Amino acid sequence: MNVNTKNLVSITEANQNFSRVARMVDENGSVVILKNNTPRYLIIEFDKAEKEQLADNEDLMEISKRLIAKNREAYEKLAK
Repeated sequence: MNVNTKNLVSITEANQNFSRVARMVDENGSVVILKNNTPRYLIIEFDKAEKEQLADNEDLMEISKRLIAKNREAYEKLAK
């Protein structure tokens, strides 16, 4: 993941001025909050999070379909 240094905020600043952090997310899509100068938290727009989750679910469905097709005979025996 590439991180824009303009999107880095200390945890103290985020705590004291969350509305600024929210505006940064609106403008740039995400903000990384640092704790002890180490990236600790990622704030993204809710819509982005939902899209990521949907992509993961779609990947899971594709994997499930492939496993069922590959092992159809075993699943049919187990179903009896």
